[in-house]
Amino acid sequence: MAIIRLHQPLGGPFAELDRIRREFDRLFDEFTSGFFPGERSGVFPPVNVYEGKEHYLLTAELPGVDPSDVEITVTEDSLTIRGERKPDDGGESANYHRRERGSGTFRRVITLPDKVNPDKVEATSRRGILYVRLPKAEEVKPRQIQIKSA
Repeated sequence: MAIIRLHQPLGGPFAELDRIRREFDRLFDEFTSGFFPGERSGVFPPVNVYEGKEHYLLTAELPGVDPSDVEITVTEDSLTIRGERKPDDGGESANYHRRERGSGTFRRVITLPDKVNPDKVEATSRRGILYVRLPKAEEVKPRQIQIKSA
């Protein structure tokens, strides 16, 4: 096998190592997909985490999942989304021409950037998107210090 380097990769000396790592991950996912039927590469549900002054907001895509089939668990520094996406098709006896939407149970643990107050977490669901508002713990909120003059 010959390795030909055409140019210096952008992003410094570790960019090439990162590209190689991503390629190995992709190859491993392709290789193992035949051993674990129903297992898809990627993570479910995909999430975004935003930071505001007083809270974090997590959004998760859960198309076709009934909110009553989702369980959210929060600690000071992590959030777990667990649930089930039930099949909404012809079942196992159906003659599929294409089957890309998965079903089954899922579990996703997201490590939060800082401590939150688990007692004040709120969750809502709209049009297949889960919204979780996670208020920051008091000790991590920025505090404005008044300057006293002498």
